[in-house]
Amino acid sequence: MWAVPRPTARPDRHPPPPFDAPAARRLRAALGMGPHHVAHTLRASYGLPYVTPALVAAWESGTSVPSHAELTALAGVLWCSPGELIGRPRTLREHRVARGLAPEDVARAVGHELHAYLRMEETGRWRGTGRQSAALARLLALSPADTVTVTGREDELAELLRGAATTRWQAYVRPVAKVVPLERRLLERVLQRLHRDYRGHMAATLSRGGGHGDAGDGGREFLGRIVEHFWTAAGRGGG
Repeated sequence: MWAVPRPTARPDRHPPPPFDAPAARRLRAALGMGPHHVAHTLRASYGLPYVTPALVAAWESGTSVPSHAELTALAGVLWCSPGELIGRPRTLREHRVARGLAPEDVARAVGHELHAYLRMEETGRWRGTGRQSAALARLLALSPADTVTVTGREDELAELLRGAATTRWQAYVRPVAKVVPLERRLLERVLQRLHRDYRGHMAATLSRGGGHGDAGDGGREFLGRIVEHFWTAAGRGGG
């Protein structure tokens, strides 16, 4: 019997999702299946004639990553949702797959034409209104941080946060609130904290005897991770 080669080009042209190899191995073992059982079912029931026990083992060891179609089929074999086999989703498409939703489901729920929604997945650029963004967040159970990332507004948020940290933070409450779905009082505390922390970094660098160049380096390092600092502070209630 001739071995069927695995397709080299992915028909959907999308990079593979972040695969949780230990979860796949654990789920398979819990079902009492070996890699050969998984491979046989993928070939016989899911139309993947090229899957071998060696390929299943490669997925589970992390030396190979299943495509979107392969991951969905593997979830069927392991009696789990695709989301249980995905690491932390990064893109709109990955969040949708993790929730086991079809593109049509998301497009209908947020009020977009299917072709327009698929274009957003393809380009990674969300074109929804504030109301549509809120509907998307509810449907995909997105955290505020995930909502900002998926809707492509992280760079915009970073620019606003840098302004709040380095100038008058009060002036940035309303602009940031239009990007981040956080309660206003919490947002005020977080922006004040970022402003205070930035000034503290600058003062600490100068107190160590550094020159203006060193102080600038310290400030740039803080501002370079401003979005990370923002979500950390928000998770702590701004304190």
